[in-house]
Amino acid sequence: MLSQKPWRAEAVIQLIAALFVFLFFGVAAGELLRQFGVPAFKSPDSFANLLLGTLSFQGVAWIFLLIFLKFHDVGWRDALGLRGPDFLKTLLFAAGLLLLILPVVLGLEKVSVAALEKIGWPVEDQRAVEVFAHAKSLWLRGYLALFAVIIAPVAEEFIFRGILYPFIKQLGWPKLAWLGVSFLFALIHVNAPTFLPLFVLALALTWLYERTDRLIAPIVAHGLFNGANLILLFAQAR
Repeated sequence: MLSQKPWRAEAVIQLIAALFVFLFFGVAAGELLRQFGVPAFKSPDSFANLLLGTLSFQGVAWIFLLIFLKFHDVGWRDALGLRGPDFLKTLLFAAGLLLLILPVVLGLEKVSVAALEKIGWPVEDQRAVEVFAHAKSLWLRGYLALFAVIIAPVAEEFIFRGILYPFIKQLGWPKLAWLGVSFLFALIHVNAPTFLPLFVLALALTWLYERTDRLIAPIVAHGLFNGANLILLFAQAR
């Protein structure tokens, strides 16, 4: 059962607003640099554009989250659920859930791709996937792996599972919290083939957070999920 969180409404609203403002300016800055002919930003799928986009949302989120926790006088160890007994059991539980949900999510992605192709919807890979698949530099692949396995899971789980989900639930809307936040999580990835799979993944991660009351559990499961996808992508690209 998830414990009560001390998140204040004004702090939650300010955090989400700030994140989207930085994301907007990150996208706008990338477009301006492309318009001015800066070589590194000529392609929308270039590493420079990807780096700017990821750091302007997930990267900035790390800074804002530390400020958010300090405002509520909550230590990051407590926020992640690193204290208390059965910590190793929690990690094993997260890994076990990932093993169960991974085939389901991958299967749903294949079904989504087939359905979209059948109705004539253009199916495209996510930008990060495209860049990784065509990356020849070990440094580039290293950054993308770091982002996928650590930076993104920590930032996204803090925002969606750690803050938004308990905040909306404690307002008296548990179903909206579970379904609505999972819907938003899938939506922000802006990729039609992965929308349904990510929605199902988000539902499972939320259940995991409820079951363990440790944010580290969905973070680990999320990181393992992204890592598994990178391994599959790397195997296909060879």
